[in-house]
Amino acid sequence: MSRNNEFYESFPHNESSCSSEVPLISLDGMCNPMRRPIVVDQIANACIRYGFFQVINHGISQEMLDGALSVASDFFNLPSQDKAKFYSPDIHRPVRYSTSFKDVGAAGQARSWRAFLKHYAHPLQEWIGLWPQNPPLYREKIGEYVVEIQKLALKLMSAITESLGLGQAYLSDKLNEGMQVMSINWYPPRPKDAPGIPQHSDYSCLTILLQDSPGLQILDRGSGSWKAVPVIQAALQVHVGDHLEVLSNGRYKSVVHRVTVRGEGTRISIASLHSLGMDVKMEVARELVDEHNPERYRRSSFRDFLNFASSNELGEGTTFLDSLKIDPLV
Repeated sequence: MSRNNEFYESFPHNESSCSSEVPLISLDGMCNPMRRPIVVDQIANACIRYGFFQVINHGISQEMLDGALSVASDFFNLPSQDKAKFYSPDIHRPVRYSTSFKDVGAAGQARSWRAFLKHYAHPLQEWIGLWPQNPPLYREKIGEYVVEIQKLALKLMSAITESLGLGQAYLSDKLNEGMQVMSINWYPPRPKDAPGIPQHSDYSCLTILLQDSPGLQILDRGSGSWKAVPVIQAALQVHVGDHLEVLSNGRYKSVVHRVTVRGEGTRISIASLHSLGMDVKMEVARELVDEHNPERYRRSSFRDFLNFASSNELGEGTTFLDSLKIDPLV
């Protein structure tokens, strides 16, 4: 993730309690030549306005969604010694568990309040053997889920590249051969003034999120206000990431988002981050560059992001996306 140098102390205070403006798009009929242009146009508008939208009728069953959330919760309920087997501060590790409960800023306050398990997921047969074997159904349930989410990511990307005038298949092969990173997040009851996670954007092309309870908020660039993302049964949240902003030459902006956790309950979310291969460079589409729209971003890969993140402490220095801008003022 990037933009993690902006802490909760700097959050805008004109937070919107209205979630009805967050785009909700039905993918039903995307294969219908009469319906598809409507869906593509809705996705384009959402990417321009927010860099974010929710999808329903995406083809993934409620049973599978519930199963993934349930087994994710089971992992975090394991004894500490079981989770500690996967602990690592090394961001390059393909499977790692960590927490931010002791990550305290200059003001003596926790910068974020979550535990997480991150692991590579695509192609499944290459990585599933490294995943936790406990809880017993973890590999089965999360494995089923990541396969379907990868299919959905390809479907959404085909609509997005079509909306940019690049055609449905512009990025299909590279994304299908690329990286899928799962971030399983657990937010326990929090102390006062500790956010779930501070505002940031994702390095990915797309991030597809499943959440079991409210907490996700997106920044409305137009008004500068935060908008709460409602929890709608069977809905998945789609984030435009930094690398898609690069591909589009800034036409679609990566969404700045944060998580707030209130009350006594815990919150679980499963984020699937989709990018090109480890060393495959994302670059601005040549078709989107002309004399009126010069190239605005440098090329970069997933490994470039990992190297950047490992050398930049939370809250220090520039962001990953900013490091890619040819003109930092744009």
